[in-house]
Amino acid sequence: CFSCRLYCEEAKDPKRRSCQTVLAEALDIIIRSFAPILPHLAEEVFQYIPYKKDSEGVFRTGWINASSAWKKPGIEEAIEGACAMRDSFLGSISGKNALEYEVIIVIEPGLLFELMEALQAEETSSVSQLNEIMMASQTTLLSELPKETPSDANIVKGTFLINLEGGDICEQSSYKVIARPIAKAKCPRCRRYTAESSSTPCPRCLQVLAAGKGST
Repeated sequence: CFSCRLYCEEAKDPKRRSCQTVLAEALDIIIRSFAPILPHLAEEVFQYIPYKKDSEGVFRTGWINASSAWKKPGIEEAIEGACAMRDSFLGSISGKNALEYEVIIVIEPGLLFELMEALQAEETSSVSQLNEIMMASQTTLLSELPKETPSDANIVKGTFLINLEGGDICEQSSYKVIARPIAKAKCPRCRRYTAESSSTPCPRCLQVLAAGKGST
């Protein structure tokens, strides 16, 4: 999530910087979109942007010009697929705190599994893009059901239709989302349940803090 990347990652970490880039691009598009309707407000906001390199004004710097670099094949489908699984997960815990759970996603080998691997290269992670979308403390991505499933786990089944290349590539894949209470303690810094003790930051936060001390 944005808040975790902005406030928990190291200042120059690529994850934090990429989040700032997305927010800056979104703000630029929003300002230019409502400029014809609310010109004075748009100009005032534009003049207060701290990172802009010119002062010509919003009306002298052109219309919306989104870079083609934002268009990456498969990314939209990967995000939509992950969001569908997140909805299944959140629905299974009935409004409880998602951070108090770990999630196991089971997808048979295929296109959907490959798309999820693009969001999480490791089998289990608490800092991957997939885990951020799931909003859990930890996410595990598997191609088959684990041998043992705890009795307190919630299992939800679902399907997702992948549509790539304008419909040239279509594949409907099934998935299972297993949610179970996580056994770790709540990190006092990032608030995720990824620490060994409630009085000690989790490994990710300890690494960030150590890097911060080293740069001072």
